[in-house]
Amino acid sequence: MTSDLRGQGGVFDALIDASERFGSKRLILEDQDRKPLAYRDLIRASFALGRRIAALTGQGETVGVLLPSAAGAAVTFFALQAFGRVPAMLNFTAGSRNLKGALAAAGIKTILSSQRFIAQARLEDLIADLQTQARIVYLEDIRAKIGPLDRLYALAAGAAPRRFRTAVQPHDPGAILFTSGSFATPRGVVLTQGNLVANARQVAIHTDLDPDWVFFNPLPVFHSFGLTAGVLTPILHGLKAFQYPSPLHTKIIPDLVRQSGASVLLSTDTFLGQYMRAAAPGDFANLKFAVCGAEKVREETHRAFAEMASGAPVIEGYGATEAGPVIAVNDPRDNHPGTVGRLLPGIEARLEPVEGIAQGGRLHVRGPNIMAGYLREGSGQTDAPPGGWHDTGDIVSIDATGLVRILGRAKRFAKIGGEMISLSAVEDLAASVWPDRWRAVVATPDKRKGERLVLVIEGSPVDAGALLAHAQATGAPEIVVPRKIVQVPAPIILGSGKTDYGAVQRIAVAES
Repeated sequence: MTSDLRGQGGVFDALIDASERFGSKRLILEDQDRKPLAYRDLIRASFALGRRIAALTGQGETVGVLLPSAAGAAVTFFALQAFGRVPAMLNFTAGSRNLKGALAAAGIKTILSSQRFIAQARLEDLIADLQTQARIVYLEDIRAKIGPLDRLYALAAGAAPRRFRTAVQPHDPGAILFTSGSFATPRGVVLTQGNLVANARQVAIHTDLDPDWVFFNPLPVFHSFGLTAGVLTPILHGLKAFQYPSPLHTKIIPDLVRQSGASVLLSTDTFLGQYMRAAAPGDFANLKFAVCGAEKVREETHRAFAEMASGAPVIEGYGATEAGPVIAVNDPRDNHPGTVGRLLPGIEARLEPVEGIAQGGRLHVRGPNIMAGYLREGSGQTDAPPGGWHDTGDIVSIDATGLVRILGRAKRFAKIGGEMISLSAVEDLAASVWPDRWRAVVATPDKRKGERLVLVIEGSPVDAGALLAHAQATGAPEIVVPRKIVQVPAPIILGSGKTDYGAVQRIAVAES
């Protein structure tokens, strides 16, 4: 099973396989410019662009990619794959310090970006800072140099892609991504060619993808969810992948979901809530389901989406960058809200006991999608997971039917009066009282009880008494009710859509 999932080659071979299986003229990539590409277009463009990039870089070199979710980012990714370069997907929202750390860790000397994107995103200062450490190459300049010989080469290569592409093995590096940095400095994660191919195949087998579906992906390709679920999974399995450059454009996305004929919307709970508030009747009528990851999906989200999308469900999944990222996901034909579904094919799991947690344990996973390892800064080497087992750092329970329920991050438990309190469960309590507001709960030091809970919530002041009354009415112990509530004007989230708990913690400490 493991070798079958990883395949015999790499990501570009999987693209060629898909073109042969579904037909070279099948449209599989589109963005807001509304110029869809077929498999043959994508393969030819990858060879044309890749040949020029190859002239600027070395065989096997790690090349930074600083681009939004768009057709150009997908072409660039496959162009690097075609010529044996390793794309390192850079998070342009992470700040100069983290990005420069990523460049150093991965040994990146060249960054591919876009002048149009830099201007629209107002990243000129960031680029100026990064230029002190790496060369910035703009795709507009590369494309301007693509001439008749390059196009002739691309035509020939497109006709016989296996003869022209650089051969790779499943164990070779396929991409480098960086953890989100929710709690600490991002770490470089090396995913092999086999990891990327396997995770896309695992999702396709688990969910039984319909080639007629259209995936709408507004999530960033620097995040593993956006890259694997939003680009690789649909394209490598015959589905059109519609890319949109920012999940923050909440007033534009719902209408574009309708216009694009999207069947599947990728999102997070926070973003999906914003899209629903901005959507007009009928915007989600064509959707078969929405897939949410990165954070827990609220009951209110499930109910509201079903009403707006003619009964279509929200499918909650779970993963980690180190796992490519998908570890478990619900099936649209067998959805279990409140869980993240079952483990994907080929994934083994073990739970290690955690003090104070009676039901569940700390999840370790092993399978064909688990990373080669973390980058060791400056060495070009990786620290592989011991025995192939990755410690997710998450506390979960797995029932007799295989359904996985996330109880919280190991770091997301507080010890108050000797009891272990799940901060995620406290967030759920707050969401029941204020369902339309973003919220986060953290723990700060307390001399008397060890730690105390602080609720940080978006919007105007709220009544702490309402939270206590709800806890009493539902039978929740008073110990789980935050006594300190801090208001913030807007959600505090990372570019990936996850809550930025590091920033939330700093706010809570400052207000304590």
